[in-house]
Amino acid sequence: MNGENSTALKKKTEFVPNIVVFACNWCSYAGADTAGVNRIQHSPNFRIIRTMCSGRVTPGFVLKAFKLGADGVLVSGCHFGDCHYIFGNYRAVEQFDKTKALVKTLGLDEKRLRLEWVSAAEGPRWAEVINEFVGQITVLGPSPLNHQPKSKE
Repeated sequence: MNGENSTALKKKTEFVPNIVVFACNWCSYAGADTAGVNRIQHSPNFRIIRTMCSGRVTPGFVLKAFKLGADGVLVSGCHFGDCHYIFGNYRAVEQFDKTKALVKTLGLDEKRLRLEWVSAAEGPRWAEVINEFVGQITVLGPSPLNHQPKSKE
């Protein structure tokens, strides 16, 4: 096999993580927008779902994301004291703790799930969080849930 074909094959088999981000409309989604408007470079390997509040992200949402092929899930909301709904981010912590316990019960590495606080003005922080999480999931590799034989229905 010549060098060109070898490089093409390596690129074809290289793992590209599938990451789902649940972002609060008022802070984190706006922080992602700020990063984009300011042309701050970050990994494109994620899909963002805008939620009205990070406290509304239930374990069911996260588990469904994993079931549908996510290799990692990031939940991002407002900093404490800045929540549009006052206590939504406290509820997010409660939901996240429940979700983390379920993820662990399923045998998934807890590092595949992360909770972060990013405000609307923190475009650089948004990029940092995304790049770090994408890197972490890339090291972990594909989710074991994505590579199990599918049952015939």
